[in-house]
Amino acid sequence: MLKLAKLPDRTPIKIGLTVTPDLAQALGDYTAIYNRIYGDKAEMADLIPAMLEAFLVSDRAFVKARKDGEANS
Repeated sequence: MLKLAKLPDRTPIKIGLTVTPDLAQALGDYTAIYNRIYGDKAEMADLIPAMLEAFLVSDRAFVKARKDGEANS
């Protein structure tokens, strides 16, 4: 058996999202600052999935509940 396990399904899933004007402004500001700091040309849509993933992995209560199988209840 290889040390590297088979990679999980990485097929992107498109999700529509509606946000408040204030959140849209904050996301636009974040994108501008990100691009300035990293010298990048990322779009807001490129950053949102990474932001959501970072939020979810940092939410200890969510991680614990998910580990305990509460998401499937």
